[in-house]
This record gives sequence, structure tokens and C-alpha cells, in this order.
Amino acid sequence: MIYKVIEVPAVLRYGFLIQMERKMIVLKGVSKRYFAGFAAVSAVEKVDLTIPSGSIFGIIGRSGAGKSTLLRVMSLLEAPDSGEVFYGDERVDILQGNELLQRRRRMGMIFQNFNLLGSRNVTGNIAYPLEIAGVTKKQIHERVDELLELVDIRDKRRARLRELSGGQKQRVAIARALAAKPEVLFCDEATSALDPQTTRSILALIRDLHGKLGLTVVLITHQMEVIRAVCQEVAVMEAGRIVETGSVEAVFEAPQTTAAKEMIHG
Repeated sequence: MIYKVIEVPAVLRYGFLIQMERKMIVLKGVSKRYFAGFAAVSAVEKVDLTIPSGSIFGIIGRSGAGKSTLLRVMSLLEAPDSGEVFYGDERVDILQGNELLQRRRRMGMIFQNFNLLGSRNVTGNIAYPLEIAGVTKKQIHERVDELLELVDIRDKRRARLRELSGGQKQRVAIARALAAKPEVLFCDEATSALDPQTTRSILALIRDLHGKLGLTVVLITHQMEVIRAVCQEVAVMEAGRIVETGSVEAVFEAPQTTAAKEMIHG
């Protein structure tokens, strides 16, 4: 499966170099274990990772490598068993109650299976997080219109989910994730359920949104071609650990670990 590499305008490349000096997300010694019966299973083990502000950062690994668990810890859906998570200079893994809720509202998430509400149409799905946040009806209407335009589904505002293609559903999910104007967008296997052509369109949309909105994007995938098409930096996971990091170009041209070589060459 081959994806076209999306060219990055010079102004965005320059902007990315400036952003690289700032740290958006920093993980220090993060570990997470689960219990299967009486046995402890280590999903993430002593991970140190820095994700630059304003980057599109990929985390890749085979099934069971721990990447989705790492994403859940990074996005504060789960607390680490040990280690620390920082957003900028703020430690966030210890937040509780309203502080945790407010921090989560500054993040957007999209998933492989869309996680949309079947009882609502396109507009209702996009509006949902704004309703939860207590935004006025007028502001919701204006924001939904902006987002429909942004993800290019203006003509689907009243459509039911059953009337949409997979790519259109993912555009709705992206719009919903952006509703509260997050600082970071987490993508968990966001293109894995899509055909190659639709995958290319969604990756192009993510790249476009990154440029327009200045988002930090963290993309989890098992597909190296997706990383090559859209990401600037990549971390390779194996058995719960980060085994290699670097620019996408460097990792593709000269992978240093067996895990990276296997991901690239199959």
C-alpha cells in the first residue's frame, strides 16, 4: 500500500523549526501495567519521550506493542503506575477533579471506529462537546458552521450517520474533536478502517488542519507508510518500550533497531 508523501510548504517547515524549541508533551519514566488474573502484564515500561509543540509526531508499533496504552496515558484517560507526564512545564498526570476535566477539554481525540453518537445527526455529533461545556446555542451554531467548512462536509450537516461513508464519518469525528479548540489532537489508528484513497484524503486533512490551526498532532499507527506520508518525527515501540526515535527521514533511511527495520521492510 503506497501513500503519496504530502509536501510541506516552506513557511510551515520554518514554523515547525521554531516550534521545535518548545516542548509540548514530555514523558519521564512512564510505566503502565494491567492484571490478567493474578499476573501483571507490562503494557508500557519506563518510557521517556518528548513531543515538540506544533509537530505531527507518529508513534508506531505492531499490535500489542503498547502504543494505544501510551496514548491513553499521554491523553490523561489513564494514570501511569509510575513516572511523570508534563504538558509544557505543568505536571498533568497528578491532576484530579475539575482541573483534570479542564485539561482534557484542551485535547481532541479521533479513533479508528469513529465513536460517534448514532442517535444524533452530523450537526448533533459536532455540537455535543460544546453542549457538555455549557456553550450557548448561538455560539454552538457558529462553531459548528466553522467546523463543517473546515473539514469540508458542509452539505452533510443534517445527514444521519448511516448515510455517510467511512471517510465522511471520520471528518465528522475530526470536527467534533476540534470543537473546543484543543491544543493537541490525538489520533488512535484513525485511518486503519479506511480504504487507501480515503486514507490519503484524511491524512491530507490532518496536515491541512495542523498548518491552519497550529495544532500538535500525535498519531498512533501500525502503518509505516502513514507515518511517512504525514509525520515529521516518529517513535518506534516494541514490547512496551520506545526503542528508536528520530525524524521520519532519518528513521526511514537508516533504521537503527530490528523493530524499525521490520516495520519499514516488512
